[in-house]
Formats: sequence, structure tokens, C-alpha cells
Amino acid sequence: MLLVILLSAFSITTSKKTKMISPAKEGFAVVELFTSEGCSSCPSADKVVAALPAEFPDNVYILSFHVDYWNYIGWKDVFSKPEYTQRQKQYASRLRLNSIYTPQVVVNGRHEFVGSNKSKLQSTITSELKNTSGKLIDVFATATDGKTVSVMYEAKEASFEDLNIALIQKQGVTEVKRGENGGRKLYHINIVRDFKTVAVTQGGKGTVRLSLPEGLSNDNCAVIAYLQQKNTGTITAAKKINLD
Repeated sequence: MLLVILLSAFSITTSKKTKMISPAKEGFAVVELFTSEGCSSCPSADKVVAALPAEFPDNVYILSFHVDYWNYIGWKDVFSKPEYTQRQKQYASRLRLNSIYTPQVVVNGRHEFVGSNKSKLQSTITSELKNTSGKLIDVFATATDGKTVSVMYEAKEASFEDLNIALIQKQGVTEVKRGENGGRKLYHINIVRDFKTVAVTQGGKGTVRLSLPEGLSNDNCAVIAYLQQKNTGTITAAKKINLD
């Protein structure tokens, strides 16, 4: 009888422990960097963000959005899109900022500051990893024709939120010929190459198709999906998957 009780107690303890360390419920940090190859202040922020995977190997999701409003001063950033500038403007409105700027980092949709502020970024990520608990989302991505990435999702615990789905290029190098960074070789990680947002309700399922840029292989791409509250912009879940 005593043995049975002890085994039962061990089973309960193990079960609770497993539940506590479930990946879906661990803390997380989504780091959105707004940057530009035409901005002389941005390479330092790109470098700070590029060091994050070594410092925080788990549950930190990095997205580098290249904005287009510096393209007029001599160098057109090939990774830039007006949609990414618009996303930054949405954050400015939500966070009650007077203007947009680069380099800017937004963490979990709630904290913003200069992207090259390494100590601020490290402390914010550390705090978010301790004080967040992600909702459960399932995501599967595949690219079969070399042109399109199909992303299937199920947002099991969504509550009238937006699901952002980003196709990222894991690494990129550019030799800048003109502009403020003329003559420099710039290194980037997790460059957002395509981005879509869909509204989901609890248990919502669907498929989103993203465009795979010409010349990119599956090995150098991944998909990051993250849930975000419509009104506040707070991010409530995130997941990263490689392409099959």
C-alpha cells in the first residue's frame, strides 16, 4: 500500500512538472527591429540584434523589418517595403509616440526603445522571458515549388486576435555602394521578406500563402508566427518553424 501511494505521488509530481515546462507556456520575447541600410545609425543595432541568438537561444523570436523612408537619400534598401513602414507607424500610434525613427526595437508589442541600446534590450528580454506565458498555437509550413510558402495554422487559444505570419531570411549580406553607409558591408539576420496578418477567433484554422523571393533556398528561410491583440498590440504567443 505504501509503495502504491509513493508511486502515485511521484506520478502526480512528474505530471505537474511536465505541465510547467510545456514549451507552449514558457515565457517568450518577440523582438521587432525597424532598420534600414540607408541609415548610418542602423548597423550598430543590426549587430546588437544579431548577437541575441547566442545570448538567448530559446523562445526569443527576432524579426528585422526594413523600412523604406530612407531610400531617397542615395541608397535603396532592397529588403525594404512600405508595408513595414506602415507597421512601424501603427506601433507609434499604439505606443503614443510623436514620430517614427530608426533603429527602433519593439519587444512583445509593448516596449520600444533605440535598437542599439544593448543593455536595455537584454534586460527587457530577460524580464519578458520571466513574466510571460504564451498561448497555444500550431503552425506548419511547406515550400514545394520554389515560389510559394504555404503556412497552415490553428490558434487554439486565440481570442479575437491578429495572427502575424512572417517569412524570414535567416541571414543576408549587402555591399552598400552609396548613401550614408556607402562603402560598408552590412550583415543582417532574420530579414522579413514577406508578411501577412489574418484575424482569428478561438480555435481558428486556416492557410496563408507567402512569396518566396527568387534565389532563396528553404534552408535559409523560416516562418515566425505570432498572435497580437488588436487594440493594445500586446503579443500573446509566438512560434518559429523551418521550411520542409
